[in-house]
Amino acid sequence: MYLLAVIGNGLVMAVVVGDRNLHEPMYLFLAMLALNDVLLCTVTVPQMLLIFWQGPSPLTFPACLTQMFFVHALFLSESAVLLAMAFDRYVAICTPLHYATFLTGSLISKVGLALVARSVAVVTPGVLLILRLRFCRENIIHHTYCENMGIAKLACNSIALNSIYGLTAALLTTGLDFVLISLSYWLILRTVFQLPSREARTKAFATCGAHICVILIFYTLAFFSFFTHRFGDHVPKHVLILLANLYLLVPPTMNPIVYGVKTKEIRMHVLGLCNKPK
Repeated sequence: MYLLAVIGNGLVMAVVVGDRNLHEPMYLFLAMLALNDVLLCTVTVPQMLLIFWQGPSPLTFPACLTQMFFVHALFLSESAVLLAMAFDRYVAICTPLHYATFLTGSLISKVGLALVARSVAVVTPGVLLILRLRFCRENIIHHTYCENMGIAKLACNSIALNSIYGLTAALLTTGLDFVLISLSYWLILRTVFQLPSREARTKAFATCGAHICVILIFYTLAFFSFFTHRFGDHVPKHVLILLANLYLLVPPTMNPIVYGVKTKEIRMHVLGLCNKPK
């Protein structure tokens, strides 16, 4: 799955960057998503594979905090890119006459900077809250990567503030993203059902349906993992670890297929690269 994610997202980025005709909002957002997916996988999966091959290995506290920062920051930016893509589709389908004037290159650049700034601003306090904790017990994280509550639960002093901040930040960022994405696709589907052509309705519904499935998988696994880490003491550890890895690995593997292969221009470019004579 890791190799598929890296190769698939790498192809999407190469196609979008290499063809100036694809330097449009929809394709630029696809490239952003592909880059984020590659980074998100690479932050966690290689270490998990090392654990499989060599067994548990020591990790310094600064390295663990660094990994935690990038895991949560990249997850937040993934959610933000999915929201931007949903908004892009909403403008394209529901208000097509305003698409070219509203979604300009300048706006895309600002969106890219904003999602990076949001991720850093939200995750940094979580790292600082970890630094205030005192660790006096066995420092073994029962997980394949370092994440906020996994580290916090090793502390000897109270982690109530860490838990409250993490819950509040998640609800106000990814939770709000999910609500806005759902609203966008509801408005899109309402517009699609009003199209006069049955063929156009079927095609649009198939595309939106695939997007909605990927989004539901991403947020369902993420929220389940997030809440069980805080309130699911009865959930077996291996289930928590499996779900925590799946929500970081399944969407990056599926996104190039759902968003890339199903997009005609990208599909044709990839096929052209594969069929190019040597």
